[in-house]
Order: sequence, then C-alpha cells, then structure tokens
Amino acid sequence: MTEKKAVSAEVPKETPVLKAVHLGISFGGLKAVDDFNMEIGRSELVGLIGPNGAGKTTVFNLLTGVYKPTEGAFYLNGKKMNGRKTYQVVEEGIARTFQNIRLFKKMTVLENVKVAMNKDMHYSPLASIFRTNSFWREEHDTDERAMELLDIVGLGDKKDAMAMNLPYGQQRKLEIARALGTNMRLLLLDEPAAGMNPVETDELLDIINNIRRTFGISVLLIEHDMSLVMRVCERIQVIDYGVTIAKGTPEEIAHNPRVIEAYLGKQAEKEVLNMKDASGHVIGEEGSAAAADAEPDKAEKPDETAGAGTPNR
Repeated sequence: MTEKKAVSAEVPKETPVLKAVHLGISFGGLKAVDDFNMEIGRSELVGLIGPNGAGKTTVFNLLTGVYKPTEGAFYLNGKKMNGRKTYQVVEEGIARTFQNIRLFKKMTVLENVKVAMNKDMHYSPLASIFRTNSFWREEHDTDERAMELLDIVGLGDKKDAMAMNLPYGQQRKLEIARALGTNMRLLLLDEPAAGMNPVETDELLDIINNIRRTFGISVLLIEHDMSLVMRVCERIQVIDYGVTIAKGTPEEIAHNPRVIEAYLGKQAEKEVLNMKDASGHVIGEEGSAAAADAEPDKAEKPDETAGAGTPNR
C-alpha cells in the first residue's frame, strides 16, 4: 500500500497544518496581498475564492516559496517556512497544482508521477549504473506507489500514454496524482476544475473527497466553479484586491453582502443559494442556520441606518 505521510510525534494534534499570520507582499508600491491570515486544521478542506486578480494565486506562490513575503509569516505544523526555497517547501510537505497545467509532456503518465517521488529514492548513482538489487527493489516499490496514485485519480489504464496525449481533464487529474507523489501534508489546488465539463467536475469532487479519506491530508482550494466550492469546502475565505473581505461556512459566504457585491453578483447569488453544501443541505433553504442568521440582519438594517446617507458595511 502507498505510504502515508506520518505527522511528527512532536507536533501537538491541535497545531494547525497551515498558519498564515499577517502575510503580505508588495511589488514596488503595489500591495498584491495584505494582512492575510488563515489557519487550516488536519484533514480540513478550505476554499480561497475571489475575483480574477484578487491575489489568490499570489497567496499560493507565497506558501510555496515562489515569492518571498515582504511582511508576516507562515507555518507548516508549527515550523516557520519564511525564506524556504521551493524544493525545501516540497520536502517539508506542501505541494500544489497550477492554473496552467505544467506536466512533463514528453514523459509517460507513470513517469510524471515517479518524478515527484525522486526525493524519497535513496539508491546510489553506482547502483543505478550497475542495476543492483537495491536499484530494482526501489524502482519496483516506486512503480507500485505511482500506480496506486494513478488508480485513485482514474488514470491507471493510461500509465504508458504520453502526458501530452491525454485529454485536458485527464491532464488535470495527472497533476493531482503527481502532487500526491510528494507525500505532502498540505495540498494546494489552483483551479483544478478549470476547463472541465460537469461530468469531469463531479469526478474531480469524488477524487478530492477520496484523497482526504485515504491520506488524511489538508487541502486549500482555489476555484471559480462555485458548485464545486460549495459542495466540497468546509470553510471559505474570500479576498478582493489582496485583502480578506469574508470568512465562514459556505452558507455564511453565500449570504454575505460584501461577497455578493464583490464577487458573486445577484444572479450568481441565486444560483449559489440553490446549491448543496458538503453535508448535502441546500444552502439557501429555509431553516438553515445561515439563512436564519441573515433574516434578522435584514430586519434590523433600516433601524441601524436610519438618518444615514449610506448603510454601514
């Protein structure tokens, strides 16, 4: 069976897998991300949403060492990660997929996954030259692990295909399998459903849920497909112009006026309220906790803003 990433015994269970504290970055005089705070617990799936250009992928680049924060810090299982190079971040346990697919297109599907496992292979250059028993043993074990991951994403029968010959949706799945090959503790998914049709999106939903059950990893998801976000995420954080404007459950986010104004829009709000959350409840149905909380606010609003030119935000 595939080895699961063991969490260090020194790390208390209550320590969040990811903790970002006042994280930010400026490019010249432009603050791309400002005062970003987030915690993700073990096996938790959190969504990060916002308009195009809001800074979502910049957050991913900060968390993976592509960019160096100009302020704040972030921690993986309590260990400060500022200043780590990208390969060091991967070794510590953070892996990602990309908005624009980045596969080794002229390698096979199986080879793409095995590349991610290279850091866990320990035979010597001499052993690889002379094809010793230790070489064949590690290669065999790596092949088995890679095949298990391909089976999880539904690509086991494509192992010998060239990555560039896969349909778009299957290339997305291969990126996820490759990320899993690093034995990460935190998986960052950057718009994994982009370009997928509804059937492929449903398959992706099953894959994400299966990954969490099988490996117990935490997931941070960027996605514009709100039907996927609302169905799979336990919590959602919304950013706009690099600043967090809302945090909460899918129900709370769907009813948040600032999110509706900045991102969802009125028409999308109606669609979101008819979607189901991770537990299968219709988000906007009468009697839901978020809907019940939202009604008193609407009733009280005229009193709060009486005599004012504009409502409070």
